[in-house]
Amino acid sequence: MNSSQRKTLERIRANPVNGNLEWSRIESLLKSLGCRVIEGAGSAVSFDFNGMKLTLHRPHPRKEALRYRVLAVRAYLDRIGV
Repeated sequence: MNSSQRKTLERIRANPVNGNLEWSRIESLLKSLGCRVIEGAGSAVSFDFNGMKLTLHRPHPRKEALRYRVLAVRAYLDRIGV
């Protein structure tokens, strides 16, 4: 995990929840943690870590992840032990 990914993790864990976090930064963090990326139909994307999955839709047309996506990623990170 590089320094940019560490900052993304800090922003995901911050309170109040940041709804202005670029989705590409979140994907980069999850990949660095060893999550496998599974492309779905349309904008759907799943992340798999040892059989534990998280499925979301990439934000569009904007690049920022809304609060509910950040909260879902935060809960997923808790589930996989990060």
